[in-house]
Amino acid sequence: MDNKQGNSKVSHHETTLASSKEAHGSSPNPLVQLDPGLFIWTIITFLVLCSVLAKFAWKPILNALESREKDIQSSIEDAKKAKNELEQLNEEAEKIIAEARTEAQEIRSEAKASAEKVKADIRSKAEEDVKKIKEEANAQIQVEKDKAISEIRQEVVTLTMSVAEKVIGKNLSTEDNQEMIEQSIMDLRKHEA
Repeated sequence: MDNKQGNSKVSHHETTLASSKEAHGSSPNPLVQLDPGLFIWTIITFLVLCSVLAKFAWKPILNALESREKDIQSSIEDAKKAKNELEQLNEEAEKIIAEARTEAQEIRSEAKASAEKVKADIRSKAEEDVKKIKEEANAQIQVEKDKAISEIRQEVVTLTMSVAEKVIGKNLSTEDNQEMIEQSIMDLRKHEA
């Protein structure tokens, strides 16, 4: 049954082709056939189309392409300029950073030197103050020593006079007193040396 259906379809197709050949006759396809008039009109139409396209489409398209190419070239040049400027800025930044580091090092060195100088000045002033205090203390000690020695001398003179009066049993004259004082002072000086 399937075979019968397949045969009927093939025969139906052949019948359709045969009837279509009869309707057209035996004339060839007009699209494949060379016709000089059609050929000339096709060339004229093609040339008119090319001139219209050249006038209204090609020039604007070419102008747009040229403009776009110029824009791209300008963008490339701008990018190169920007890159060069960025490199210069980076170099300047590195130079500034190096200068800042150098200045910071110099400031640090100066600060250290200043601190050492201040330290030396403070030490020197402290040593001078200590020396001055020692000198003042020595002077004060000398004054107190001289005062004590003077008081001791006075006391020795008074005691010597008192002892001398008791020993001698009488009051000595002023000249005798003076002579004894000078003798006692000389004796004291010998003992001090």
